[in-house]
Amino acid sequence: MTELRNLDLRDDPHARRVVKDETVSVEFAAAEGQLMSLEGPNRYARGDALITGSSGERWVVSRDRFDARYLPAATAVAHGEPGAYRNRPAVVLARQMNEAFSLARSVEGGDVLHGAAGDWVMQYAPGDYGVVQAARFAKVYRLAD
Repeated sequence: MTELRNLDLRDDPHARRVVKDETVSVEFAAAEGQLMSLEGPNRYARGDALITGSSGERWVVSRDRFDARYLPAATAVAHGEPGAYRNRPAVVLARQMNEAFSLARSVEGGDVLHGAAGDWVMQYAPGDYGVVQAARFAKVYRLAD
């Protein structure tokens, strides 16, 4: 398994610019805890968003990042209340990996995520990473214009 460190997809010729398009179900954490995603453990703090994707997969988004990136999917849900949310379209960098790999969610370390051959490394911003399984990537991401 390859351990990815100091990854920066901005200059990677194999990286693609992609946009996510998905409505998700969101709860907000009442206390600190940990959620096990398909790619590894996700620790969270009180108030962080606990997200369930359209195919049942779960992950955590910090509250600051969630507030900047998601909007209620219906007018009946006020921002910050549990319910359906839709991501704001934003271009991120992605690279499909040819072998199993691992990487930390951020340059500060923290949770270590794992991917299989064919899965995608996501770079949301410098030092901010994720892993998306190949089938999910094909379902919710499209190439950016």
